Order: sequence, then C-alpha cells, then structure tokens
Amino acid sequence: MKKTKDSKVETAADDTVATDTADTGRRGFLRGAGLVGVAAAASTLAAPAVHAQSGPIKWRLQTYSGAPLGAHVIKPQIEAFNKAANGEMEIELFYADQLVPTSELFRALQNGTIDAVQSDDATMASPADVAVFGGYFPFSTRYSLDLPVLFDRYGLNEIWKEAYDEIDGVEWLSAGAWDPLHIFTKDPIRSLADMKGKRVFGVPTAGRFLARYGLIPVTVPWDDVEVALQTGQLDGVAWCGFTEAYEVGWADVCNYALLNNVTGAWCGSYFANTDSWAKVPDHLKELFKITIDQSHYYRQVWYWGGEADLRVNGKKMELTTIPAEEWDTVVKDAEGFWEEIASQSDRAGRVVETFKEYNRVMENVGVPYRYS
Repeated sequence: MKKTKDSKVETAADDTVATDTADTGRRGFLRGAGLVGVAAAASTLAAPAVHAQSGPIKWRLQTYSGAPLGAHVIKPQIEAFNKAANGEMEIELFYADQLVPTSELFRALQNGTIDAVQSDDATMASPADVAVFGGYFPFSTRYSLDLPVLFDRYGLNEIWKEAYDEIDGVEWLSAGAWDPLHIFTKDPIRSLADMKGKRVFGVPTAGRFLARYGLIPVTVPWDDVEVALQTGQLDGVAWCGFTEAYEVGWADVCNYALLNNVTGAWCGSYFANTDSWAKVPDHLKELFKITIDQSHYYRQVWYWGGEADLRVNGKKMELTTIPAEEWDTVVKDAEGFWEEIASQSDRAGRVVETFKEYNRVMENVGVPYRYS
C-alpha cells in the first residue's frame, strides 16, 4: 500500500552530523535560501500542474544542478526529447532552485507543483528508505560503470521501484552514474588530520561519513559556493569530481585536489509525478525513457573522459594524496558504516548485501575489473 502524501518518514539527511546550517544536500543545500524567488512564484506554483485537454502535453522538470553543469547532465536530453516528440509534448527545463529549493523537490513533485525531477534521492529529501544510497554512498563503487551494472544486473532497479511504489504521487524511472567524489580545498589535505575543521560544501551520506574525520559540512545555496569559497565561509567542497569542479568554476578558487576518492560515482535518478506520468501516452513514455538512457550514456563518457584528462592536464589545482596505509583505515571504517545503514530497514540491508556481493565478484575477477 502506498503511503499518503502527508506521511512523514525519517531520511538519512535528517541524521547529518554537525553542520554550520541545516539540511546538507548534494546539489541544493538551499533550505532558507532562494525563498524570495519561491514566494514570488507562489501564484504560479500553488496549484498542481494541470495539462490542457488539447494541444501538446507540457511538463516542467527541475534538476538538482545549476545551469553550467545542467548544460551537460540534462539539457541535451531534454532538447532531444522535445525534438523527437514532434509537437506532441514539450518539457520546460528548470535548474537548481528556479521553481523550488532543491531540498523541497520531492514534496513539490509529489504535490504536482512540478512534473518531473532529476536528482539524487537524499538531496531532494525523499522519504524512501533507499534515499541514503542516493548521491555518494562511501566506497559502494569504484568506477562509474559499477553503478548501472548494480541497477541493471544486480537487482537495484527492482529494489528502488519497490521502495517508490509504496509512496503516493511519485514514480521512480531510472538511475544513472555521475562523477566520483573528491575533496577540493584552499589549503592542502595530505593526512586525515588535515581534514579536521575544514568547512566544506558537501553531500548528505558522504558528509555524514566524512564528519568522523573532522570535516564540517556547511549549507549554502549552490550558486553561492564560489563566493563562499572566496570570502572564507567555505574551506572547500566535497561534492563532485574534477570535471564538475572545472566546469562550474570551483577549480578557480580551490588550490588543492585530493586524489583519494570516497566512491566511484554519484547515484542520481529521474522521477515523475504519478498523475503527470499517467497522462503521457505510451509511445512518449518510451521516448522519455530512451532519452534518459541517452543522458546516462552521455554522462558516462563526459565524466569518464573529463576526470582522466583534468587529473593529467588540468593546471588549476595541485594534486595531493593521503598515504595508502592511512586511507586504508577510512576504507575499513566504511564497513562499519555499511552495517549501521543496513540495520535501519530490511530493504537497506538488501541494498548493502547487493553491494557486498558485487564487490566480492569484482575482487575475485581481477583485471581489468579490479587492479588492486
């Protein structure tokens, strides 16, 4: 049975440790920010979206990302869909906070304020018990290809669908991989001790994990990150990989890049409002899913090539490394973190067991799947 729209379910984002402000989220951290814009748009957004009975179906889709990044992670897909829909349907794309704060995306989608969302589960404050695995779950993947394999061949697709089938008003459509998680700072990190006290723009689950080493996740609007770094409100970002840091300008204000990565890929998904999805004819639903797959492929290539190129040829940040013997303790600590999360629900336990099984196969198969 689906939960009602007013059901309250505790999410991992609620457990985020010591923050300078509340509601750390991967692409938003925007509660309390951007509210003036939301108020100004209240008359437009107060009622659920209603499609006309004649003419093209019109959707509004909001992504977690700002415009510079959105030009790669979603804009090509929306343009392709609108062209291929041939006038039968049109999706209007909105970037981070343009309609609602990112931390309110799930509720806005559920209520029909917007028709579709591209985000990770945790950042959009999803009440699903799998939300803790959205974004960056420490050491769950090593490479970006691991994530779609986990969903398509190891059963995470079915688990995510099962979780969202229990929640009214929202359809989970597809998950894909983004970039690995690195830490970029103004001062160098060459040991775990160097993390202590550094205020970083971070992500919910990974931020919760890294806080045990002294990093302090800080909430600021996505568009304000660069200024916050310049003014000293932030000491760095623990939010993305090299490609994104260069693309959005954070590499211009950070001096150092830590090569030790916390996971191999960010896990993001597409969601639709249930009523909006029901009004779309089957051939356009199929078209939308096809262009989602196209977007997943585009990002795989863009991030994979970009990460390698910028680590070798990027000149804006000095590369640093925490010694392997010290970083191995972090990897080991993640095992206990996994067990902590697995104990939260039966479904969370099944996801963690899936990660364990996948990693066992990868470790045993060796080259070229794992080199160490």
